[in-house]
Amino acid sequence: MDTDPIPLSALQHWVYCPRQCALIHQEQVFADNVHTARGQAVHHLVDQPGYELKAGVKVERALPLWSERLGLIGKADLVEIHPDGTPYPVEFKHGRKRSAVHDDVQLAAQALCLEEMFNRPVPRGAIYHASSHRRREVAITEELRRLAVESAEAIRAMLASGRLPPPVNDRRCDQCSLNAICDPAGTAAIDRHVAALHSLFQPDDSEESARTSKRTKP
Repeated sequence: MDTDPIPLSALQHWVYCPRQCALIHQEQVFADNVHTARGQAVHHLVDQPGYELKAGVKVERALPLWSERLGLIGKADLVEIHPDGTPYPVEFKHGRKRSAVHDDVQLAAQALCLEEMFNRPVPRGAIYHASSHRRREVAITEELRRLAVESAEAIRAMLASGRLPPPVNDRRCDQCSLNAICDPAGTAAIDRHVAALHSLFQPDDSEESARTSKRTKP
């Protein structure tokens, strides 16, 4: 790649909220709240590199990942290498077992990296939900693969533009540690005000058409 690789975590941030992704990965802004603290506590379980064997399965912790083809880089919380050589990524998340597409896209991106690194298909992986102490297996479908690739491309375009996406300003904001910095409600109100002012200085289509018609009459 001619540009810096995209962190795998950025894909999860982008799918959750493009503005959150921009604040973290473009503006280098971050803040903690109870949700990020819990997430960090969960990842402490697997943030030390190492491996062990369990029933013939090699379990790698904190495994570095990359894809030169897609320009991705990051780290897998845990990767199980099964006896036939197939990698099986496991991403750790705090909270109870739930389905979340932003988590699944991050896992799919890990699978794409592992496929390039091991030269083997990775058909599935899992999200481990710490509060429930349960795994949720995720099929690495073509749809998830497409979302991962498109998200990486969108992030790269955003970084190249240097522009902040607009805030989503919905219930996702209540869980975001960057809520105070982002100020989604205030920013959305300013954007609406600017749009309203802009419209005042734009000619009405019907009036402009009438003036054009008069100028072109013989």
